[in-house]
Amino acid sequence: MKTFFVKSIPIVSWSSDHALNFRPRTLTLCILCAGLTIFGIGDALLIASGAGNSPWTVFSQGVSEITGWSIGLATFVTSLAVLFFWIPLKQKLGMGTILNAVIISIAIEFSLPHLPLPGSYALQVVQAGFGILLIGLGSGLYLIANLGPGPRDGLMTGLQRVTNLPVARVRTIIEVTMLFLGWLLGGTLGLGTLMFAFGVGPAVSMGLWLVNYFSNRST
Repeated sequence: MKTFFVKSIPIVSWSSDHALNFRPRTLTLCILCAGLTIFGIGDALLIASGAGNSPWTVFSQGVSEITGWSIGLATFVTSLAVLFFWIPLKQKLGMGTILNAVIISIAIEFSLPHLPLPGSYALQVVQAGFGILLIGLGSGLYLIANLGPGPRDGLMTGLQRVTNLPVARVRTIIEVTMLFLGWLLGGTLGLGTLMFAFGVGPAVSMGLWLVNYFSNRST
């Protein structure tokens, strides 16, 4: 059960010494990019499943409804707003923060056209679940690289450090909050949305635990 009660981002032999490192080791950079790619493919699987978008997308839909902005613009503005919450949390930007947006977007763009579009609801749910697990694994890889988290993951790690709660619980609280706010603003939900809200926290915790475990086994 300790898999789901990880309380900090592990540091392993290939982790960067600090987030503000723009000349990381090749291995660290490769693992960071691999993790972000896996994350992006997982996100694309969730989108292609048709079972429902992530809570943050639901929130962006809600913002779009009340402002008239496109969902893309609403997502961008939301990401910028989240970065302001980093200031009181003393969270640091890094190479990973920049590459997060670039690589995940590219991974979604290139993988989405090649992913299956399930015909039955049961297969939609299975594909959404698999996508969430990949997002957890990708998060474990890129966060342990310690080159800076993306805006939303930075909010998670910052709040975890301040509260000392397990990563899974902090992430679940964030996702459920955004789901509720998005719903209030007029965003649309699906079973996949609820699966993500309650499942991505444990998935990220499991990803962190697995990456830490196998990294230490190999040294």
